[in-house]
Amino acid sequence: MYDPNLRILTLPQLTGGQDWRLSLAHDRPESLMIWITRGQGRLLLAGQRRGVGTHNAIVVPAGQLFALELGRQGVAQVMVVPQGTGLVFPQTPAQLRIRQQDAMSELTVLMEAATREQQKNRPLLNTAMDAHGALISVWLQRQMALEEHVAPRPNAAARLTQAYSLRISEHFQQPMTMADHAAALQVTPTHLTRACKAATGKTAAELLTERILYEARHLLSSSTVPAQDIARFLGFGSAAYFTRFILHHTKTTPSKLRKTAA
Repeated sequence: MYDPNLRILTLPQLTGGQDWRLSLAHDRPESLMIWITRGQGRLLLAGQRRGVGTHNAIVVPAGQLFALELGRQGVAQVMVVPQGTGLVFPQTPAQLRIRQQDAMSELTVLMEAATREQQKNRPLLNTAMDAHGALISVWLQRQMALEEHVAPRPNAAARLTQAYSLRISEHFQQPMTMADHAAALQVTPTHLTRACKAATGKTAAELLTERILYEARHLLSSSTVPAQDIARFLGFGSAAYFTRFILHHTKTTPSKLRKTAA
């Protein structure tokens, strides 16, 4: 169920203990700020795959295709910023590697203060959380303005992959193949695949498949919508084809996935 209020979550709270909710390429209706305090892993964001580590702050605007694999030992807090809160949140995806101790401490204190406020559940909680979120957003904007955090101009492969990623987020539920997206971007499927592989380590088809698989699993685990209707929504020609798709990628059937999540 969609929560319209700003909140602070741990990674297990964000994923419900299901790693695929972060590791599969997907986009979300709300913006995220992920503050990693322990661990290393890999991040897919803005059409590029990068390494991530301790004291990285990751800005994921709503509708931005991303994935994060942090590993079992990783620890992070997540600020979830729903649309419509009025908070001025950065709309440029970013990975900030924080090296200054003062900056690390400042963000940690801000996140801890917001978490305490959330736990107390006092009157005017949402107003207070928006105020905490505004301070965290100011911290992010100040850091993003520093020369050390100005991202270099992406190369051609990353720019094409980013454009393709945005198309996936906008059109994944339509019956469009990777070749259809390539045609819309005025490149050949081969060129698009080569660019995606260079920028993300995944092919163009794999990125599209992951987004569709994420949505399928999300709908199966969080709704009672019949599988055949989910199949139709995601552009599958038949419920049987949808079942084969799920079975191939998860080694189980849609009905069993739903029962497992219940």
